[in-house]
Formats: sequence, structure tokens, C-alpha cells
Amino acid sequence: MAHVILVTGGSRSGKSAYAQKLAESLPGTRAFVATAPIIDEEMRERVLRHQQARARSTGWNTIEEPVELAQALSNARRFDVLLVDCLTLWINNLMYEAEKRSQTIAEEEIEQLCGGLLNACSGRPGTVIFVTNEVGMGIVPENALARRYRDLVGRCNQAIAAGADAVTFVACGIPLHLKG
Repeated sequence: MAHVILVTGGSRSGKSAYAQKLAESLPGTRAFVATAPIIDEEMRERVLRHQQARARSTGWNTIEEPVELAQALSNARRFDVLLVDCLTLWINNLMYEAEKRSQTIAEEEIEQLCGGLLNACSGRPGTVIFVTNEVGMGIVPENALARRYRDLVGRCNQAIAAGADAVTFVACGIPLHLKG
């Protein structure tokens, strides 16, 4: 089974940079599993900055997968280290896909999907690093959709943290090791 690490923190906390450095410290082949959909010019520029940061290092491959993460993890067996950035956007993408079908996603479904991610990790060697935002530390969102998003991300984070070997919270660029 892969060694599973969850890196969490607030927006712009330094969690992605920390996760990238961690991945680069590990031996073997590496792949970045990107979940971000490019929906506008600002997002395109943001993705480009992340790609450029990885390009300064050597040995990165990129897998673009906004929705089918478990399948992407299963198909990427040739890589020793996978960095999935991020679960927060994955939840966003799942909600968007469900909404296109006039459906909603329940917390129980998110738990099942996270179980599928952890199952995919159990069938592979190496290390899988998941990055996620901690969205539950701020104010209660004013609308039902934002509250549901916060709840689904919180449920995802709990499920992955429970199955992870290590969990690190990053604040102000400083890692705080919570588990493992």
C-alpha cells in the first residue's frame, strides 16, 4: 500500500509549496495530479504559475484529472510519488458535474468517493500526497450552496485524514504535523 499523506491549510498558507518540496524529497518518479479546471484567464495564469514552479524542478509529469481521481491514481502505477493538488477543487468539480445532471452530492457519497481514493492508494506502491484546503475555520457561509460545499470538503478532509498515514497542517508556510 502507498504511504498516504494529507497536507491541509488555509488558502495561500504554503501547503502546495510544502507538498511539492516533500514530494521532491522522495526518491523515484513523480507525477502531479491536477484537479483544477481552467475556467477563466485568472485561473489559467494561476495554473501556469504552478506549472512553472514544478518546471524549475526536474522529474515532474502532469496528469490532468478534475473528477475521476481514483481511476487516475490506479492508472498511474508507473510513478513512485503522486501529488494530488487539490481535493478542494475535486469536490467543487464533483458538485458541478452533479449540478449539470440536476443532482446534489451528499456527505455519505463524498465518504464513499474518498474510500475509493484510499482503495486506489492501497493497490499501489510508493507515496500519495493529497493537498486540501481547510475551509471550516472561517465564518459560516451566507448561502446554502457555500455551506454544502464547506460541509462536503470537511467530510472529505476527515475521511482522507482518517485513512492517511500522516497529516500536516500548514499555516504561514510553517508545517504542523498532526498525525504520523
